[in-house]
Amino acid sequence: MEIRIAIVNTAREISFESADSMETIESAVSTALTGGQPFLKLSDDKGKVYLIPTATIGFVEIGNDQARRVGFVA
Repeated sequence: MEIRIAIVNTAREISFESADSMETIESAVSTALTGGQPFLKLSDDKGKVYLIPTATIGFVEIGNDQARRVGFVA
């Protein structure tokens, strides 16, 4: 699963791929934002752990990891 997280007042986004399901990631984000937790904790498919302060999250985009097309569209 591909995850993009925008941080408030920062030009760059955090982008990584995770082996977790969409439901698991969505649940972790919802719990962190509505439960008043200070950090959102996610891990990528290489074993890195990301701790993002919930107060600075702009948006979280969760999507499928699709192969990119090559070539021209007619």
